[in-house]
Amino acid sequence: QLQLVESGGGLVQPGGSLRLSCAASGVTLTNYAIGWFRQAPGKEREGVLCINISGGSTPYLDSVKGRFTISRDNAKKMVYLQMNILNPEDTAVYYCAASAPYISTSCPTVRGARYWGKGTLVTVSS
Repeated sequence: QLQLVESGGGLVQPGGSLRLSCAASGVTLTNYAIGWFRQAPGKEREGVLCINISGGSTPYLDSVKGRFTISRDNAKKMVYLQMNILNPEDTAVYYCAASAPYISTSCPTVRGARYWGKGTLVTVSS
């Protein structure tokens, strides 16, 4: 089955950039849409961006438009989240996720995602 591992989190100053990586293993990544989600302290988990199997992206959040981009490298089984112009409100644990195999090409949702990584912490602070 699909396994996902996030990396790249850390401490960054407001206005800075960070790139998160999501490494997939277990099955081919080609047939899966992958979503990035985040959960801030005391808040519910929310979707950030999704990338479909063709490489097109769909934002879950208006606040990341123009700042965050998502990309994938199927050969390397990697999905990336490039985050620019970060602000303290972006502080959260970031997760990548995918839907169940029978709907793998659909962008995952918080409630419906079957596969989750363990997350990577992003802290935006001066």
